[in-house]
Amino acid sequence: MAKTIFEELGGRYERQGDYLIPCLTVPAEKEQSIVTWGQRHRVYLKQYRKVTYTNLLTSGRLNTYLADIDRQAQERFVRLIDGMKQTQGITERLKAENALEWTGQLNNIRAHAREIVNSEIINA
Repeated sequence: MAKTIFEELGGRYERQGDYLIPCLTVPAEKEQSIVTWGQRHRVYLKQYRKVTYTNLLTSGRLNTYLADIDRQAQERFVRLIDGMKQTQGITERLKAENALEWTGQLNNIRAHAREIVNSEIINA
C-alpha cells in the first residue's frame, strides 16, 4: 500500500477499531509560570483572537508567549506606578504622616496603571 503524504512527512497512524487515527502531538515547551497579566491575556486571546490563540497553542509556543506578555506587563505596571508616585509627590513621608491619604492615592495610581497596562498590552 502506498504511503500517504502524512506518512511521508514522518507521521504515523494508530488503529482504533476499524479506523486509522493520526497520532498528533503538540511540541513540548518549557513550563513557565504565568501570573495575572498572562492569564488575562490568555482569556482575551481565547475570546477575541481565536485564530492567534489556536496557532500559538498548536505550535507549542503559547506558554512562552504568555510568560513574555506577563513579564512585559509587570515591568510596565511597576514603571507606571513609580512614575506616577514621583509626579504626584507620594512619598514615604506622606505615608508616615497620613497613612490613610497615602493608601487612597496609591490605590488610585494602581487602578490607573492597571487600566493603562490592560489597554496597551493585555487587550492589544
